[in-house]
Amino acid sequence: MASLSAPHHDRTTAAILDAAGHVFADRGGEASMADVAAAAGVSRATLYRYFPDREALVDALAAQALVDAGARLADAGLERAPVVEAIERIVRALLAVGDRYGVLIRDRIKADAGETERLVGAPIRAVFARGINDGLFRQDMTAQVLLEFFGGALVAATKLNERGHLGLEEASAATASLFLDGARAR
Repeated sequence: MASLSAPHHDRTTAAILDAAGHVFADRGGEASMADVAAAAGVSRATLYRYFPDREALVDALAAQALVDAGARLADAGLERAPVVEAIERIVRALLAVGDRYGVLIRDRIKADAGETERLVGAPIRAVFARGINDGLFRQDMTAQVLLEFFGGALVAATKLNERGHLGLEEASAATASLFLDGARAR
């Protein structure tokens, strides 16, 4: 019997997380659990069966955002692309996720550190290391330092997109350009 209900459980969980991503992106901190339930097409009681409180929902959303970001980066073919193109692909992939999960950035929700490193940090750092080793990027900064600056630019771009100041493509292009201009070897 449990196996018969598992697909329904997975669909309901996916619907709730999808709705939560949209509701939080649209309404930010003002979004309520009732708003999420309505958007997901489930009752509040059902929502609370899956996620006992807002914190549990946001934690699950953070985990899903991390999986989405990792999948997008894995699909981007970063290791096969020239460094500049790889940076552009990274920005597009992460801003596409950030567009849906802006609340996580805004509320500074932390996902699992080990998974974040494995799925997001390591692939990006590998591109930065390649750029440094190829002489494309500055030699006075490590890949980790570049990653920190890059992360800040992504957060700013996500916020600008979320507030409607820049569209997703505009934010992606501006972020890649600003980062690359600052990171290039002197």
